Amino acid sequence: MRTAVVVGAGIGGLAVAGALARSGWQVTLLERGDRLRAERTALVLWPNGVRALHALGLGDGLDAIATALPDVGVRRPDGHWLVQPRPMVDERAPVVVHREDLHDALIAGLGDKVDIRTGVQVRTVRCIAAERPAVGDGRTEFEADLVVAADGVDSAVRHRLAPQATVVSSGSAAWRAVIPWYRAPKLPADRPVNGETLGAGYRFVAISLGDRGSSGGSTRGGIYWVATAAGASRPEPPETQLALLRRWYANWPAPIGDLLAATEPDDLVQQEVRELRPLPRGFAYPAGPGGIVLLGDAAHAMPHHLGQGACLAFEDAATLRSAVRDAVPGESLRTAVESYSRARRPRAVTVVRQTRRMSAVLQSRGRLALRARDAALGTITPRLMGSAATAAAAWRPPT
Repeated sequence: MRTAVVVGAGIGGLAVAGALARSGWQVTLLERGDRLRAERTALVLWPNGVRALHALGLGDGLDAIATALPDVGVRRPDGHWLVQPRPMVDERAPVVVHREDLHDALIAGLGDKVDIRTGVQVRTVRCIAAERPAVGDGRTEFEADLVVAADGVDSAVRHRLAPQATVVSSGSAAWRAVIPWYRAPKLPADRPVNGETLGAGYRFVAISLGDRGSSGGSTRGGIYWVATAAGASRPEPPETQLALLRRWYANWPAPIGDLLAATEPDDLVQQEVRELRPLPRGFAYPAGPGGIVLLGDAAHAMPHHLGQGACLAFEDAATLRSAVRDAVPGESLRTAVESYSRARRPRAVTVVRQTRRMSAVLQSRGRLALRARDAALGTITPRLMGSAATAAAAWRPPT
């Protein structure tokens, strides 16, 4: 039987582990944490990510937990519209899901064919032509025909195979939270929840997770928000961070103040926005009967400004599954591993380039730079902003 080791049990690792297992592979999933867990936040999936999940056989589960996201345009902190809301055709309409709901769906997709090992911190990597690829934690070595490194931006596997790909700060930090419906503010009809507001180095996005009362009392429904601010992440405790957020966004339009007032310190998830510069020269490293591949943030970590990180991880998983579906250990699998890299790296380079351009726009500061940004935004398609929308809508799963 073909064997695979997947390093990392984030959403990309779970997706590819389940996909390989359902394709007849014997899969071992390694996670450095003491258990498999998800952030208590949410995730926006664009059409490419949705298509990838359908290609992985997870579409039915996604449909049950996703909420369609209407277009709401972009405002300035003074309430002035930079981009008026416009109807978004179904082909480009995104959805929002609670990360814990998505995590549960991905766990269910593993079935009983995946051997899950927790508490495994990968420290060694073997990738040489004459032997099967392997990773180890200093005590146990895990070898297989195929090793998938889905261990995130700080990937230990990538660090050893592509040390030139360096993790750097993108110059901003982000805070996320979901306010459960039982604590969410009840807003008047003229103050809709969903919205995006863009200031000088600051951004605030709010999204409803379903309708109030639709979750049957579950804490997984509610209002999801993301605040991004220029600068480094904050070392203070969550109570102080929340106080800072309330001060920074104090004069921004409703319902931002209401949402921050309803947020509790335990709701906050802070994240430094980091990226890879440069990207690895390849996403695959043939070895023995197969090789090692990089997937998700381990391959192409980027700022979150276009919301494409998770979508690209699911694309990676769908592409890898297709590439190795009929491959057998030996020349066939090594060729499939190389074809995965040829398919995925150009796609990642394109999206990363678009994300960096948008990052520069969103982090504009200074009067002249802000005037130029605001003028430009008026001609850019809402949200995915023009060419990025086309790129996201254009991707189709490999056949």
